[in-house]
Amino acid sequence: MPDAQAFHHRSTLKQTNKHFKSKHATKSSLKDLAKGRVPRDSPKAASANNAAAQSKLNRRNNAKQAQMKKRHALISATRVFSGVDGAPRIVAIVPLSPDVDSRAVSAALAGSIGEHADGDPNNALWKLRAERFKTSLQFIHPKYRSFYAILDACKAADYVVFALSPLTEVDEWGDTLLRTLQAQGLPEVVSAIAPGFPVDPKTRPGIMKSLLSFLQYFSPEQARVYDLNAVSDQLSALRVLCEGKPRDVRWREGRAWILGEGVAWADGTLAVTGVIRGAQLSADRLVHLPNFGDFQISKIISAPLPRSSRNGAAPGMEVEPGVLAEPDDESADSLVSSNDPDDMANEQTWPTEEEMVDASAVDEASGSDLPAAEKGTTPKAVRRVPKGMSEYQAAWIIDEDEEEDGDEGPRDEDEEMEEEAEEMVDLPDDDMEDSRKSVQFQDLDVEEEDRQLETWRSRQREEQDDFEFPDEVDTPKDVPARTRFQRYRGLRSFRTSPWDPFENLPRDYARIFQFEDFKRTERGVRRRAEEEGAGVSPGTRVTVYLKDVPQEAADHDLRQPFVVFGLLQHEHKKSVLHFTVQRNTEYEGSVRSKDPLILCVGPRRLQINPVYSQHTRGGGKGANNVHKFERYLRHGNTYVATTYAPVVFGNQPCVLLKESEDPQAPQVVAMGAFMSPDTTRVIAKRIILSGHPFKVHKKTATVRYMFFNSGMPHDVLYYKPIQLHTKHGRTGHIRESLGTHGYFKAHFDGPINQMDTICMSLYKRVYPRWSELWREERESRRPDAMEE
Repeated sequence: MPDAQAFHHRSTLKQTNKHFKSKHATKSSLKDLAKGRVPRDSPKAASANNAAAQSKLNRRNNAKQAQMKKRHALISATRVFSGVDGAPRIVAIVPLSPDVDSRAVSAALAGSIGEHADGDPNNALWKLRAERFKTSLQFIHPKYRSFYAILDACKAADYVVFALSPLTEVDEWGDTLLRTLQAQGLPEVVSAIAPGFPVDPKTRPGIMKSLLSFLQYFSPEQARVYDLNAVSDQLSALRVLCEGKPRDVRWREGRAWILGEGVAWADGTLAVTGVIRGAQLSADRLVHLPNFGDFQISKIISAPLPRSSRNGAAPGMEVEPGVLAEPDDESADSLVSSNDPDDMANEQTWPTEEEMVDASAVDEASGSDLPAAEKGTTPKAVRRVPKGMSEYQAAWIIDEDEEEDGDEGPRDEDEEMEEEAEEMVDLPDDDMEDSRKSVQFQDLDVEEEDRQLETWRSRQREEQDDFEFPDEVDTPKDVPARTRFQRYRGLRSFRTSPWDPFENLPRDYARIFQFEDFKRTERGVRRRAEEEGAGVSPGTRVTVYLKDVPQEAADHDLRQPFVVFGLLQHEHKKSVLHFTVQRNTEYEGSVRSKDPLILCVGPRRLQINPVYSQHTRGGGKGANNVHKFERYLRHGNTYVATTYAPVVFGNQPCVLLKESEDPQAPQVVAMGAFMSPDTTRVIAKRIILSGHPFKVHKKTATVRYMFFNSGMPHDVLYYKPIQLHTKHGRTGHIRESLGTHGYFKAHFDGPINQMDTICMSLYKRVYPRWSELWREERESRRPDAMEE
């Protein structure tokens, strides 16, 4: 019997547990595995780990430091209002309905704390001392439908209260005002229902919701509308005005302004008393008075209010005023806004009218534009340069090799007329018979004829034609094209062809100022404004004396605010300013270049005639800083408006207004912001001369209706070097003139369609017109001026 062997089943059910990840690795084993590499966490992971590792005490300390930082920022922003001698908070109450009384709004706010606002009913300024909140308020009450007075009041205000009526809707004038204020830049806004309109509790929620929705369109941060008929809402609204932090308005940063509490005029000197707001006011800088212009400061004198005793029993103690600042003759700004052009130093190269007439007479006497050349040769080195034209102006007259084509030669007038007659013969008999039929004519009455003529000549029709056929013009039959378009030139490439920005500049360019580096100049101006020792700090009540001010400035209506705005250095000098603008969607009228408009930018209002151009994508200058002129300001796109105006520092918003029959109800045309004072930006106006392909043979076409010469083919030879293009994308050149009626043969880079249109683009540089100060025509003024 063989030896018995041990037998066992295969272990198919044996369980193997997963090993622990680290396998109880020691620090030394992990160090050996790393081989000297040190793991690094990402910055986000590191900050998260650090935040997680902080103890509760550290987190509480960080929260406390952030809270203290916000508190210090609030204190520094409201420090000018604190204390017994603190500056008052300026509150502009804007009525948006004719049945709203702005003075009743301020009276209701003062009555919520048992106080009375001090002020004359015929004066725009009222004062309120809110002892409960340890501050004071200064209310401005501009009249309803006083459009520009409300704009000035909101420019100087810390808070704006929109007073609404629950019974009357905001009309078109109020909507225009809100759009203008929105584009101008608003400080902190408080919306309220004016007192005197008790609201039914049942309809109150719907009315409040509707008014809030309307105001959030213009001021999205609005969270509620206060009902000043309720005492609780009166106190809540007043608390917001007294304890809140006024919102910063970007265009007012670094600028000073004074809301005039008293105005006096004597011997050409205007004295304005008020509290300096914003930044410090320097006696070396100029100030701007709306409707009157820029003026120099002769001196700044302190004007403190009399201090009363703490318990109020003792009479007030008078404080003697003292001179705070006087201008320095060496560093003070002058009123020179433009240069005096030197005609000898700024001699232009463009030929005069007499030289043009002489050149035309020489061309007609010679009978030909080109010198004689041997048969079969082309005078490549010959250019036709008009008398007085510079070398750069003639740069587009290029020399090109022309292909010889002997299939067709020049045709005379008889041959052309015979071909047109043959085309008429080829017409079907029905068409010929229809052409012989007489058309019944009926005279229209005078009114209908005038109406149709007005429709035909209307601006809307011109704008529609320019939209459908942009830049296309008709060549006149009685004037040669080279004479009619003598200031235009051809460009091989609009985007890359060079254009000298200092060539043939108008006389106005000799009057403006240019900046080598505008951004660096702005930084230096703002730095010097902060470091100036001659400036008076904000919050100081002063009397500013202005030199050479007309007496009309002091005869202002006391029911309107009087604001003095401080200017930065160089802001009085004029240059070429560019603004990026977008057309107002609510304005349906036609806006054409050089139409008179009112430009509202910063504290200024100017009468301008801007020219519009395309805005380069990204805001850059492109390869040659040449931008296409736009005849009309259209909806949906961003354009650049250019004008001659005083220099502006900062990204200031601008509004373009158009005057209407009511001087206090202008129309908002466009809104935008200041871009740059680039004097080298070339705005090129384009015109397109179009022609019809009369005969087509593959890549060659006979073109007519582009020129209309009688006698000599001057125009064809003059514009021969300029490149042609078609609406279907072909490019070509003029090869030769055919006949004496403007026909020419052209060769293209591909087959031409009979239904195509032959085009030639010509360009010239355009300039805006000189701007002037816009003055408001006020109906009523103060009858007598206060004199010292």
